[in-house]
Amino acid sequence: MKPAITIEYCPKCNWLLRSAWMAQELLSTFSDDLHGVTLVPSEVAGRYTIHLDGVLIWDRKREGHFPEPKELKQKVRDIIAPDRGLGHNDR
Repeated sequence: MKPAITIEYCPKCNWLLRSAWMAQELLSTFSDDLHGVTLVPSEVAGRYTIHLDGVLIWDRKREGHFPEPKELKQKVRDIIAPDRGLGHNDR
């Protein structure tokens, strides 16, 4: 089965659009490689985390910032398809 991504975001912080944007970026880049991206409103204020098959790959608090599409795509690629090129995102 293909891997799945879960983005947990704080709805009180109005991070739904940011989460949807990241989901769209990931699905556009990895449409053949991912089972899907699920958006989950968090019950914890300020939370923005991204899991790949249940493994935490991004935590806004730990990293100190939101992921840029480029760095998130590189991180996902390195896990699910390390030999795949990302074109301009690899520069």
